[in-house]
Amino acid sequence: MACGTRLCSSSLSHALFPVLINQTALSTKLLRFNRLYSTARLFSSPNRTNLPLLTQAKRRYGFSTKEDPVASPADLRFERPLKIMEYPDPILRAKNKRIDTFDDNLKKLVDEMFDVMYKTDGIGLSAPQVGINVQLMVFNPVGERGEGEEIVLVNPRVNKYSNKMIPYEEGCLSFPGIHADVERPESVKIDARDIDGARFSVSLSDLPARVFQHEFDHLQGILFFERMTDDVLDSIREQLEALEKKYEDKTGLQSPEKIKARKRRKAAVGFGKS
Repeated sequence: MACGTRLCSSSLSHALFPVLINQTALSTKLLRFNRLYSTARLFSSPNRTNLPLLTQAKRRYGFSTKEDPVASPADLRFERPLKIMEYPDPILRAKNKRIDTFDDNLKKLVDEMFDVMYKTDGIGLSAPQVGINVQLMVFNPVGERGEGEEIVLVNPRVNKYSNKMIPYEEGCLSFPGIHADVERPESVKIDARDIDGARFSVSLSDLPARVFQHEFDHLQGILFFERMTDDVLDSIREQLEALEKKYEDKTGLQSPEKIKARKRRKAAVGFGKS
């Protein structure tokens, strides 16, 4: 069902509700989840009460926006149509700058990101995935234009996450056709800005928390296979190698990273580290 409560004001009607990619298994679970919960039950802010509580982690984790470089007008320039950057494009690993200008150009960029998201059957997208290295995410839990809610998160920061880890199958528009299990904290609390620059805090749990973490990783230059266990990663190595070869054939350049060179190790834990 459509989510009813809006947490950010905008002429573009962008609300808050994070999501991932519109692959069959995840989309089916997401739509079922949306029938059971409304936006009011999934989000909390200082101005709202009787919402799900977040279990505070033993350690505080996130990144300091004060230390991040600020995006210039040139950093936010883009050409239509936007295109999805696929692994192993180095843009997916580049530093993403903080946004300090909330103007019509940003709103146009957001509109274009939604447009390419819908055209590629996605339900969530981060700016680096379309070649723009700034801290920006867009979402629509339904994944259909004109249905559900459109969401924008600018300069997000993780304040807390729960100790409980949950496995779940994930996919990613930058890794076409690849789906595998990833363990992530069940709950998170974040700070962010909306499309107009207003600051807010939100607590997320269950699927919305997972979706946010996936997109937040993109803003940190982290890719979802880095969160996988060795056994799970081994199951998709051939697909990753195929994407590396596709990049080399398309660009004539050597792949900037090789999954073969990656040593077996434990999956990444927490945010921003691998």
